[in-house]
Amino acid sequence: MHSASFTPTLLLQLTFLAVLHGAKWTYNGPEGEHHWSKHYPYCGGAFQSPIDIKSELLRFDPTLRPIEIQNYNLSPNEQLTLGNNGHSVQISLPSKMHISSLPHRYTAAQLHFHWGSSGRPSGSEHTVNSKQYAAEMHVVHFNSDKYPNMSMAVDKSDGLAVLGVLIEVGEFNPAFEQFLMFINGIKYRDQRVQVPGFNIRALLPARLDEYYRYDGSLTTPPCYPSVLWTIFRNHVTISRKQFLDMATALYSSHAQESSPVPLNGNFRKPQLVDSRVVLVSFKEGRGLQGTLTVTSPLLRKRIVQQLLVGDLADLADEGLHQLLPSASEKLHAGKKKDLKNQHSPAKSKQHAVNPSLKKKSQNHRPVGKLGLAEDALCYISLEQNVLHQLKLSHAENQLVQALRDEAFPKLNLKSYLDCKSDLALPTIRNILRGRPTDEAFELDRSLTKALMTKQKTSSETKQKTSSEIKPSVPGKNHGIFPSPSVPRKPHSQGYPHPWLLPMEWED
Repeated sequence: MHSASFTPTLLLQLTFLAVLHGAKWTYNGPEGEHHWSKHYPYCGGAFQSPIDIKSELLRFDPTLRPIEIQNYNLSPNEQLTLGNNGHSVQISLPSKMHISSLPHRYTAAQLHFHWGSSGRPSGSEHTVNSKQYAAEMHVVHFNSDKYPNMSMAVDKSDGLAVLGVLIEVGEFNPAFEQFLMFINGIKYRDQRVQVPGFNIRALLPARLDEYYRYDGSLTTPPCYPSVLWTIFRNHVTISRKQFLDMATALYSSHAQESSPVPLNGNFRKPQLVDSRVVLVSFKEGRGLQGTLTVTSPLLRKRIVQQLLVGDLADLADEGLHQLLPSASEKLHAGKKKDLKNQHSPAKSKQHAVNPSLKKKSQNHRPVGKLGLAEDALCYISLEQNVLHQLKLSHAENQLVQALRDEAFPKLNLKSYLDCKSDLALPTIRNILRGRPTDEAFELDRSLTKALMTKQKTSSETKQKTSSEIKPSVPGKNHGIFPSPSVPRKPHSQGYPHPWLLPMEWED
């Protein structure tokens, strides 16, 4: 095993990143979420969370199993750390707690909350068809099969899995009282107390088999897109008094500060969908009659193989529905076709790998060799590499957009193969880079036309919907704002994002 060696320039760059990413952030004001990307460029990037879970994004996945959790019922003899990290109430969790129903073992690290204010009791981060709940709980787990701890997993694309619970004001919840009774001991930032263990399972909804699933990010800086999100369909309730205990009793400032800053409204607004879909484990219920069933991973892999080494003319002529399904439906809406043709041998070849694949595959990249499907992305390394290239051309101010351009095709392809995204045009173009220009041109033109039609139809639909929540995210300007403030020194000299970790790890 070789030890790492760094040049003075790279060491300086790493130091710069550590200091920059220790910058103060808040939810409002000059350091609020609109400005996060100045210091945390992934906050203006791809696959951000939270999102508004709209009906048209839903895809039923019959392979989704009920969530299985282990060792959530803790003994009162086990001491948990309850703390105020200046951004939320957080409870550190023991490593024996884990999710066992995912491809990897995900070990619990901490849980925390997001909520509104006494005057506006709407503070959930995820919304469902634009409905915002009073609060939201996140139980954060890391991929312990691959990474030794949370800090090593947080910047990896397969690093985290978060269980999200929507909370409404209603009936009193005795499980929440197990920690709320100690909340006056953590009124100010960085205060913490020890609380007896209790049944964490009781904080979750009764049914763990009904949920939304999508690929997303941390909802706080540094906003790495490293989270497999599971949002339970059914909400839980807390009483109004319990809600006010969080919304009015806490401060985001330290006890010694002369002007206390209330800790409330600590939620990020909905982000762009970025070609993602939301898988659902349920098919019955209001508004789900037209929900599509997700296509198989095998078919998706075949489509990517077709793009890599197959007949592109075939895709351009007849295969648009496989790549941009909703767009191609609009393109072909006016054409009268015999339904019997859908079952003809000529049609069925769209769902098979072109015979030429066997001849060409020796000279072209298979899906796994793209470096997009099998290997996890490391976001800190990616940022360092992109920043280094930008420094060579004196274009450091383009970091947010450059990171997005670099990360999006990789994230989109991986998510597409996992059935959690549609295949986006930038990703298709990235795949086609190894193909002859004349072969790729016609397909690119057809897809561009289809995408423009899709966007036009989507825009017309949005204009008719006046009540839709507008995402407060970096869009055209990618989150770059004028007059950036001077980067501040991190509060902690160790891990640059201590608010993400169980509080006892901050020491």
